[in-house]
Amino acid sequence: MRIEKKVWPEYFKKILDGDKKFELRLADFECNPEDVLVLKEWNPNTKEYTGRVVEKRVQYVLRIKDVKFWSKEDIEKYGLQIISFE
Repeated sequence: MRIEKKVWPEYFKKILDGDKKFELRLADFECNPEDVLVLKEWNPNTKEYTGRVVEKRVQYVLRIKDVKFWSKEDIEKYGLQIISFE
């Protein structure tokens, strides 16, 4: 499946440069390994696409809803982070 999503310029550049190898998204759509993310650069100031597009094949999807490792209080205090590694 091909999934099109907007990406803000600062994150789009990091994806193009190879520094950002993950996406954090609201799980309001179906996404599975081997799907293709079509990431379209979106300028939030002008509310327009820039015309730049990059496609990435999904390797792994981690869905988080009810996190049992930490308390709700700790999550609200510190937030969550996704760590990418090679």
